[in-house]
Parts: sequence; C-alpha cells; structure tokens
Amino acid sequence: MDQADNPTIPQQHRGQAPAAARCAVVTVSDTRTAETDRGGPLIVQMLEGAGHLVVRREIVADSRPEIEALVAALAVQADAVLVTGGTGIAPRDVTCEALTALFDKPMPGYGELFRMLSFQEIGAAAMLSRAVGGVVGRAVVLSMPGSPAAVRLAMERLVLPELAHLVWEARKGVG
Repeated sequence: MDQADNPTIPQQHRGQAPAAARCAVVTVSDTRTAETDRGGPLIVQMLEGAGHLVVRREIVADSRPEIEALVAALAVQADAVLVTGGTGIAPRDVTCEALTALFDKPMPGYGELFRMLSFQEIGAAAMLSRAVGGVVGRAVVLSMPGSPAAVRLAMERLVLPELAHLVWEARKGVG
C-alpha cells in the first residue's frame, strides 16, 4: 500500500516532525526599511507565536544576485527560509527567478495553493502573484507577496499548518 492509499501516513509524518523549526525571514524590497516593513515582522510574529525559532531577519534589495546569495547562505543556517516581496510581475520583481534558480526540488503545489486561496479572497488579481516554494539543500524555501494580507493568508493557511512536516521531509536521513 502506498501513501496515497493510506490516509494515516501524513499524520504519522507530522508526528515525527520537529516541534519547532529554525527559520530565517527575508523581505525583498528596494523601498522598505526595518521601520517600514510590515510583511517581515508579521511572519516573525506568526512563527514565534506558533513556537518556531527565528534565527535571522533580513531585508535585501530587489536584486537577483543579492537575493540568491542571501537565501543560499540562509538555507545552510536554517530549516526554513520564508521570503516576502518581489513576487509580482513588475520589472523589478525578481524574487521568483532568484529562488527558482536555487531550488534543488521545486514544490509547485505551494504556489498553486497560494493562488487558489488568494483567488477566493481577491479574485482574478491572484494571477499576479508568482509565489514559489522549493527545497534548497535541506532547507524549505517559501515566498509570498509583500502585503500583510497575503502574508497572513500564506502563513495561516499553508505555512504554519505544514512547516514542521515540510522541514522533516526535507531533512529526512540527515543526522
């Protein structure tokens, strides 16, 4: 019997997942500062509220090389890297290209689910989000738009319910 035939498999995996993940939070923006950023602090607040540990909090410019270098470094230090901002279609929005270039294993379902949930809230404008997720090395990397409403949606409906399980899956076999 494979996992698809056994609905208890996901619950068993969740039971083996760590209680808390070590997370890094990155805001991608040319205009936000620590004082004006609203998405990053919300992610930190929600992670800590759920019992996860935030090990780094960074703001990086909308620059593909800078995003790639920072996320690659953080993926070595953390179980998960959560990125907010730069997921739209404006010319300066390069977060998705930077992250996709780093992915060892893409998780297309994350972006698909985010857009589905977003569509339920904002309608057809959800197609403007290019949120992506994947694994870099042994770290889970998930992006979300920069707006607090989008951050809250992603965190409440996708990230927090599954984060420990995602981390466990990405780190299987690692001592």
